Amino acid sequence: MPNAQNKEMLSNIQADLDGVTAVWVVDYRGLTVKEVEVLRGAVREAGATMKVYKNTLMHLALKQADLPTLDDMLKGPSAFIFAGNDVAAAAKAVKEFAKTNDKLEIKGGLMEGAAVTPAEVEAIASLPSREELMAKIAGAISGVARGLAVALNGVPSGLAQVTKAVADQKEAA
Repeated sequence: MPNAQNKEMLSNIQADLDGVTAVWVVDYRGLTVKEVEVLRGAVREAGATMKVYKNTLMHLALKQADLPTLDDMLKGPSAFIFAGNDVAAAAKAVKEFAKTNDKLEIKGGLMEGAAVTPAEVEAIASLPSREELMAKIAGAISGVARGLAVALNGVPSGLAQVTKAVADQKEAA
């Protein structure tokens, strides 16, 4: 029978899982407290949160939420990064920290209800951020609008040039 503390932690995990678009699982074994604080700060700046829960409780919470239970990832010390709207930014924060600190291992995670491998997490981290994508879309729309404006402006200009050429031809004749 689960004790009251485990029941409370299980409800905390369920609350964390509710409304997130992705959960990254990392092995933080060997990191100092200061390094974990730096990682938490980087994750927080990316709009995500990092928490440490017991693997068995995370397994139960995932099972109750009808999500993949990630049994192969839930071995050894695990920290969980709960990503909000910008999944790529959270993955990027973890990947950047892992580059500078080889003790952090990305185990994989969940994204939109499906399990993802460590390679997929790194691929997601290499995607441009939401702001970069919005800027690219805005630039593309602006380019199309500019091209349309130039084309529409060219019609009266071309007509004026043709009219002037015809008038000059008639004067010369």
